[in-house]
Amino acid sequence: MDAVLSLTRSRPGAGRLVPLLLIAAALGFLLLFLLLPLAAVFVEALRKGLGTYTAALVHPEAIAAIKLTLLVAAIAVPLNTVFGVAAAWAMTRFAFRGKALLGALIDLPFSVSPVVSGLIYVLLFGAQGWFGPWLLEHDIKLIFAVPGLVLATIFVTLPFVARELIPLMQSQGSDEEEAARVLGAGGWQIFFRVTLPNIKWALLYGVLLCNARAMGEFGAVSVVSGHIRGLTNTLPLHVEILYNDYNYAGAFAVASLLAFLALITLGLKTFLEWRYGSELAAKAPRGH
Repeated sequence: MDAVLSLTRSRPGAGRLVPLLLIAAALGFLLLFLLLPLAAVFVEALRKGLGTYTAALVHPEAIAAIKLTLLVAAIAVPLNTVFGVAAAWAMTRFAFRGKALLGALIDLPFSVSPVVSGLIYVLLFGAQGWFGPWLLEHDIKLIFAVPGLVLATIFVTLPFVARELIPLMQSQGSDEEEAARVLGAGGWQIFFRVTLPNIKWALLYGVLLCNARAMGEFGAVSVVSGHIRGLTNTLPLHVEILYNDYNYAGAFAVASLLAFLALITLGLKTFLEWRYGSELAAKAPRGH
């Protein structure tokens, strides 16, 4: 160790060379495996001209896929937002039996393959599933229909909001909420006037990630959708169908919408990280 330190001191340029090499390696990796494929999506989407690109996006099946994707996200994201806030509140503000189990269950979708989660819903609610005969008897259709897509999407996106809020609320503690309670504030007043302002940026960050995953989910919704054109195909599934039909221009055109969504998500994520970091820095104690 002393020999390495003495060698570093004897070569002043080595201290700057190593960080530069690491940065160059990281940038090269990102260029090769992230930026280049992303650029290829837009290049291939526009290869046959703007007319072909526009025609692929305004095709009735593409419009139906866009509407369905937005509908599924519009249902799944608010439900997971409510669950995430409630779970974070329970995990950080109360002591109860099964707390560790609740934390493990929140993380379960991270450890289970999306395809497996889709198969679970087929096993439960499919025609030959546990509850399938009862659902058929009452003319309720979950699998190969919009409700199945929503259920699968809720499952895979469930942890995002909760896992953004729990560490923050643990670090913040409950001193401000206890002070508000002592001053006579009710539960909802404490939440909307104390808790929510303190977690708003982390909450928006979690909702953003949840929405991006909901719109881009493929594995789970692929299993429960049935691939019914114009009815149960979300944008990722529509891309697969176009690609399998050798309509490469159309597939890349629709894929560019998802890529554009990813870029918007990245921009908003960067903004929220900057704003959230600035707020934490402003609240940090002075003189340290």
